[in-house]
Amino acid sequence: MSNPTRDALTIELYEQPGHLIRRAQQIAVSMFFDALGRDVTPVQYAVLRMLQERPGIDQVTLAQEVALDTSTTADIAARLETKGWISREVLPRRQRRLVLTAAGEAVLARLVPGLLEMNRSLLSRLDAPERDEFMRLLRKFVQVNNEQSRAPMRIASEE
Repeated sequence: MSNPTRDALTIELYEQPGHLIRRAQQIAVSMFFDALGRDVTPVQYAVLRMLQERPGIDQVTLAQEVALDTSTTADIAARLETKGWISREVLPRRQRRLVLTAAGEAVLARLVPGLLEMNRSLLSRLDAPERDEFMRLLRKFVQVNNEQSRAPMRIASEE
């Protein structure tokens, strides 16, 4: 027998955007590790890729541009330095300048084929217009909700 009060308070789990976003993240991370192994995490990849794009960026700006808090970014940078993939140089006011090493560049080069295949596979069950629309809506969702994040993304050109 149905309980009207309980039924009025029930929300279908698979109709909740937050739950579906969490599941999408689980799927994306799983596919990342399946395609690329576990030497690099998705967040470490984002950091390495940003350093490739912006050599010599300071650690605080890096955190802003990949939408991470500064303590997480510092931890990741320390791990990547230990692996020999980046170098950190102390700047005035205790900032740190980050640069990819040759080994870091080699890691990124090694990841590219698997990453391209993973990205293709991730969206392969959608047809071309659906892929375009999904990516358009995902970018829009992230952009319009950026300020709700614990670590909103900040692009240097916005400052």
